[in-house]
Amino acid sequence: MTQHFPTRQLRFFLTAPSPCPYLPERYERKVFAHLPLSDGAAVNDSLTAVGFRRSQNIAYRPACEACSACVSARIPAADYVFSRSERKVLSRNEDIERRLVEAEATMEQFDLLRRYLLTRHATGGMAEMTWPDYVAMVEDTAVRTHVVEYRTRTANGRPGDLLACALVDVMGDGLSLVYSFYDPAPARRSLGSFVILDHIIQACLTGLPYVYLGYWVRGSEKMDYKVRFSPIELLRPDGWTLAGARELGPRQV
Repeated sequence: MTQHFPTRQLRFFLTAPSPCPYLPERYERKVFAHLPLSDGAAVNDSLTAVGFRRSQNIAYRPACEACSACVSARIPAADYVFSRSERKVLSRNEDIERRLVEAEATMEQFDLLRRYLLTRHATGGMAEMTWPDYVAMVEDTAVRTHVVEYRTRTANGRPGDLLACALVDVMGDGLSLVYSFYDPAPARRSLGSFVILDHIIQACLTGLPYVYLGYWVRGSEKMDYKVRFSPIELLRPDGWTLAGARELGPRQV
């Protein structure tokens, strides 16, 4: 696959091996580059098309020597048909309103993130995230980024309870879910799935063809949720291809 990058020359670096956060007894390495402030959006679009992800002002992708389990995944929004269970998720959350806000961190968002991490990822690398870390995650960006807040709808029009947040990059061909988190208490709402389903709807409404989900890691329970959405495209050596049902397993939410 040929990609044409903007004229600015990028310098790529390779991290040292470190324990893999997804698969036991394996080690990960990443190749990364700093996104330029002048044309960061165009560079990020090009790099995302070949499997990179953005974290603050850095674009990275796995470069593991003995493993290729991490595969970039994206949903073709226009072709998406909601399953019966997904329609139920959307129905159960009809009382939620979405609010698109600037990429500016708030303490309310951070408190929700802390509850989410301590409940769902207490042993993960992000569990020790501090307030300055969160501010950097949200606000250090060289691309068009926003935060979507999901709140309970109130009768007086005031902001309701914050139930979920998504940090989202708007790219030339889609919406990239950089990171999302939610209140772990109301399990019946399936808020994690709801956020993705809502972004499929938003991509269709804005004429953007894809919703980028980051990496699917075969064999990792943490990442299996991504391939529960179908159709879904995976980035293979010969380009983006639709994944087959036999490869992904049964569809569910």
